[in-house]
Amino acid sequence: MLTDVSAWPRWESGVESVTGSIAAGNKLTIVSAVTPGRAFPVKVTALEPPTRLVFSGGMPLGLFRGVRTYSLTPDGQSTLFHMREEYTGPMLGAIWKSIPNLAPSFQQFADGLKKKVESG
Repeated sequence: MLTDVSAWPRWESGVESVTGSIAAGNKLTIVSAVTPGRAFPVKVTALEPPTRLVFSGGMPLGLFRGVRTYSLTPDGQSTLFHMREEYTGPMLGAIWKSIPNLAPSFQQFADGLKKKVESG
């Protein structure tokens, strides 16, 4: 369910739309409810089914870079889900001020994914 990005908007993920498909090296465009109308182009930089998915995006020349990592870890009869976002680059200080608090959005995504997985 995590790699079916076209379905993300249907399970209360906080994502309005995704264009593209998951495959290493593919480019995606994500529109989030946190910043409606603003598209974020990202690249699938790692895909290690069934445990890890990584997107990255940012400015040319490494001036600003964001990396989002989704990890799935088997834990007995359940699976632990972890999502992390890291920002780097010389423009980070200036850009950081314009980045909204993403914690509620991350929680919405995790809750929506959990609900979808548990409902089948």
